[in-house]
Amino acid sequence: MTEPVATLELNVTDRAGAIGTTPSWRLMLAHPAHWIAFGCGSGLIRPGPGTWGTLAAWFAFAVLDPWLSEVAWFVVIGLTTAIGAWAAERTGRVLGQPDHGAIVIDEIVAFWLVLLVLPASLTAQVLGFVAFRLFDILKPPPIRFVDRRFKGGLGVMADDLIAAFYTLLLAAVAMRVLG
Repeated sequence: MTEPVATLELNVTDRAGAIGTTPSWRLMLAHPAHWIAFGCGSGLIRPGPGTWGTLAAWFAFAVLDPWLSEVAWFVVIGLTTAIGAWAAERTGRVLGQPDHGAIVIDEIVAFWLVLLVLPASLTAQVLGFVAFRLFDILKPPPIRFVDRRFKGGLGVMADDLIAAFYTLLLAAVAMRVLG
């Protein structure tokens, strides 16, 4: 009875998850890891999948924030970081590229952290969005080093968490200087 199930899983993987395949809606639906890694499809939108993933994070934050306490958010961010690392690693292996641009769970988790710590004003969030995207795209040291040196799921997640840290550091300095 278990053999037909194993054959079915192998067939799905062979058709939609061959090594070196391109990101697609079909691939996303082939395994929960791909759905997570692609940010529910936001990473499949072109151009700028990282920007779309960050916008998806902002939308999800706006929907969930009224229901979650600060402590609950930190738990969600911690769990999503761990699950995201697994999903990014598995999806990166299927794509044949460890940190493919369509993998946006790293942007989602990191931007949730930014939104959680920044003031809840629209101005602060817009400036946080712009700063985060700039740090993620430009990859100033040590982000570029981490991005190149550490592969696999944790490496995928780490460079965006550093970009989030830079964003929050910039916000803290700006509030101190302007405040």
